[in-house]
Amino acid sequence: MKNTHSKLTRYSIYLVLLYIVVWGGTTSCVSPKSIVYFQGDTLKNSSSPITQGYIPKIQTNDLLSIVVGSLNPEANQIFNVANEFTTFTSNYSSTGQARAQPLGYLVDSQGSVELPLIGRVKIEGLQTQVAADTIRKRLALYLKEPTVVVRNLNFKVSVLGEVARPAIYVIPDEKISLPEVLSLAGDLTIYGKRNNIMIIREENGNRNYARIDLTSRDIFNSPYYYLHKNDVVYIEPIKAKMSSTDRTLQLTPLIVSIVTAVTLVFYRVLR
Repeated sequence: MKNTHSKLTRYSIYLVLLYIVVWGGTTSCVSPKSIVYFQGDTLKNSSSPITQGYIPKIQTNDLLSIVVGSLNPEANQIFNVANEFTTFTSNYSSTGQARAQPLGYLVDSQGSVELPLIGRVKIEGLQTQVAADTIRKRLALYLKEPTVVVRNLNFKVSVLGEVARPAIYVIPDEKISLPEVLSLAGDLTIYGKRNNIMIIREENGNRNYARIDLTSRDIFNSPYYYLHKNDVVYIEPIKAKMSSTDRTLQLTPLIVSIVTAVTLVFYRVLR
């Protein structure tokens, strides 16, 4: 019995060693330098000037929330009805649930919105605050001391590829940076290529493709640091993952054969 137990222990050790060798052959080391963000000087404290920013402007097909206030609550209701009625749409988050979407005011192909009493108002190319002031001046003809708040309801960014939670993310404050949206997506996986992030942007009738290096501090000076509405962020996998996946698929039949052979050996030893 002791001899059988000794053989069983020895075969178990061989099996563990074999597993380690095979598993080690299907994985590759990742250099720390290729995954550390914002590499630069090694000073404990440093600073650099902010050289660029992004102020979103209203575009055609934007869906806007326009909230009107005044000293006449009944008159306000006429304008705010589009914000109160909602429709259910697919949730853009990873939960996959439905969410309530206000009907809002759609900016038409001519860059205008149509409101009760005042009719069509041209607001394309304006910041939301400027658009609110434009609408407020028109409303002053009908309401006493009106106030207007304009917000974009469909400012969204798509994140694909090697992240924890790929999805379409709706940005309520209409401004978000690349690191921030990657944080929403749960950050890159260890297999995400951090020095070659692709951003696809459509503007002025063109579709532009940009490559961003997240490991360098040069990202803060890039015009793609702040994302625009409908930007697509794609995280490419590193070659190590593709090679590892290929090797794993190639070695799977061999591993199955080895495990089967070892099982037969155990069976004969224990008989």
